[in-house]
Amino acid sequence: MAKKVPETVEVIKEKIHNEPLEEVMGDRYATYAKYVIQDRAIPDVRDGLKPVQRRIIYAMYESGNISTRPTKKCAHTVGAVMGRYHPHGDSSIYDALARMSQDWKVRVPLVDFQGNNGSIDGDIPAAYRYTEARLSEIAEELTKDLEKKTVDMDLTFDDTDFEPSVLPARFPNLLVNGSEGIAVALATEIPPHNLREVIDAVIWRLTHVNVTPLDLMRFIKGPDFPTGGLIYESEGLQNIYETGRGRIEVAAKTEIIDEKGTKQIVITEIPYKTVKISIVYELDKIRHGKEIDGIVEVRDESDRKGLRIVVDLKKDAKPDVILAYIFNKTQLKTSYSANIVAIVNGRPKTLNLLQIIDAYIDHQVDVITRRSNYDLNKCQTRLHIVDGLIKAISILDKIVETIRSSKDKANAKDNLQKKFEFSEAQSEAIVMLQLYKLSNTDISTLVKEKEALEKTILKLQGILEDRKKLDRVIIADLKAIAAKYGDDRRTQIVEKDINLQIDKRDLIAKEEVMISITRDGYIKRSSIKSYRGSGLNSLPGMKEGDVLVYRGQALTTDFILAFTNRGNYLYIPVHEVIDTKWKEEGRHINYLISLEYKEKIMCAFAVNEFRNDLFLALITKKGQIKRVRL
Repeated sequence: MAKKVPETVEVIKEKIHNEPLEEVMGDRYATYAKYVIQDRAIPDVRDGLKPVQRRIIYAMYESGNISTRPTKKCAHTVGAVMGRYHPHGDSSIYDALARMSQDWKVRVPLVDFQGNNGSIDGDIPAAYRYTEARLSEIAEELTKDLEKKTVDMDLTFDDTDFEPSVLPARFPNLLVNGSEGIAVALATEIPPHNLREVIDAVIWRLTHVNVTPLDLMRFIKGPDFPTGGLIYESEGLQNIYETGRGRIEVAAKTEIIDEKGTKQIVITEIPYKTVKISIVYELDKIRHGKEIDGIVEVRDESDRKGLRIVVDLKKDAKPDVILAYIFNKTQLKTSYSANIVAIVNGRPKTLNLLQIIDAYIDHQVDVITRRSNYDLNKCQTRLHIVDGLIKAISILDKIVETIRSSKDKANAKDNLQKKFEFSEAQSEAIVMLQLYKLSNTDISTLVKEKEALEKTILKLQGILEDRKKLDRVIIADLKAIAAKYGDDRRTQIVEKDINLQIDKRDLIAKEEVMISITRDGYIKRSSIKSYRGSGLNSLPGMKEGDVLVYRGQALTTDFILAFTNRGNYLYIPVHEVIDTKWKEEGRHINYLISLEYKEKIMCAFAVNEFRNDLFLALITKKGQIKRVRL
């Protein structure tokens, strides 16, 4: 019996590296930060897309989920993207998919959505098992010519498939739709713009050498938000386009209606990235809190036709004053801070307007060059075949005899190449035609095709050899897109014509009231109705031992001037005094102005305006006197 040979087990000792924790953490964190910046949060300057958006569009393109076909379940798209291209959570993919369809967030929606995709009120989209989507028609301009090897293809995360590193992007999507994202120690906030204006700026840059961001602002006046609204002219606009960073004020578009005894403020457009229902809530809160007199009701009348918030006013209200107040106190006026950061050559960079457009033009030059090379190779290949077919038809009898005398297809090809000097490609094309088709082929048709191919080849060679011709191709393509998809500007850029400096007296309901002040500092305001109900000339309620210093009638827009035994004076707006019943004691004046210990009020009176021709005379116990302007 043979002896059993013992198995030898090779033991590989694990190597342990001793490294300082701070170095390991720093290195790993830097790797993570780079990944988040390049592969998740920041868009590419060339196509204006983040990786998840690009993968969604490519997955829909690959599956034929395009504008001319019926919509598909969003669950199908989310699953395809997550399984093949984007190894992250389904929620981030679906959120990105839905956002590209929301016409209050993007200027040109890239996805046609079927079902609930959220709302301007902040509602979230319905679950993806209920909704359907497809690429919008303009989104197909981003993928146009992708099949012509116009961009580089990268391996997917599991090395089983390929995905485009960037889309051909036949329009400047980064400027048109903008972008937002937060990475590690980095953020981007790029505003959307009008398609026609952006294309005009690109064309201007293509036809002019020495261009500045200020030159391009002749065409791109400013952001064009999908929600419309107003942008106030300021240095912030110029800063955005010259430096890539800037802050602007945006406001709602409103209309004041004053006819047939009805006064209304109607809001038809709201600032970008504000929530409509929040604005309605803020307005209603002002009404309930009586912060300003004159608002009767706030209604949200928005429907499919558009946004409409109505603020009903009292007949005697001042619409301009109320409008200025609600602009100051709500999101009807807000600020927008732009920070244009995009990936350029694999690195994040803050860009001005000229740099963005130049990067897009460079990308289009590369795309058109690759497309032209692809088409040129295809035309040259076809021309070679057509030349072979024309030659074959001119000696048709010999060709037919050679094919019939051959053993098989391979032998026929060899014989054609040897006898008539056809190339392999030409002989392949000849033998692939059935004999009756070869016999019935009209040589004049082939000659016309040859002439057309030769013209196309000359044109493509001209594009590849002459940059000016290539630029003209880009311009023609852009003009066609602008004509097909362009629309008018929605956001108006205006001078700051609304006076936001408010005189608080204009916000006060003007009514007659009774005021009382006591020596110990108790003050109250009562309505005329309460005063008369207590009996005319009746004394107000007071604490025992206190003495009435002032009792008189005033308007809520007036002021009370009170003087104390310490030589101090008190300035008290009547409308700030708490309203109580005439027979109540009122509240101590400390809730309005602090008095010193044992400081007493000696006298007081009401003033309705402070004029230079009015004077106040002051006399002390020791006989000193002076006069001061009121």
